Amino acid sequence: MKTIKTAFLPTLSVRRGAAAVEFYKQAFNAEVLFCMADPEGAVVAQLSIEGVDFLVADESPEHGNYSPETLGGGTIRMGLVVADPDAVAAQAIAAGANEIYPVADQDYGYRLGRIKDPFGHHWEICRPL
Repeated sequence: MKTIKTAFLPTLSVRRGAAAVEFYKQAFNAEVLFCMADPEGAVVAQLSIEGVDFLVADESPEHGNYSPETLGGGTIRMGLVVADPDAVAAQAIAAGANEIYPVADQDYGYRLGRIKDPFGHHWEICRPL
């Protein structure tokens, strides 16, 4: 029997799943591990940012999965710890994200800034000081 390592695998519910996959590739250099689309074009994809995996899926209200665009906001923030948060935040903004607040040294021990991606998800781009 194969040993399974416990992992956390978040799924971002979005509208326009194919566009979201392209955004994350441009914004964060995400690698597409797999991507499936149904006949109507709804996407489920597993992406990886430097070995950290997450899923992107078109929202499916019939299953209780709504995007932040549908809800008018989200309930989580994605924290992305990287070596150079300034460069990653700038790359994400160039790819179409909106800056919520710029990357700066925070009193709680992180260099951190926040962006909102075009699909409504908030990302805190950071590194420990």
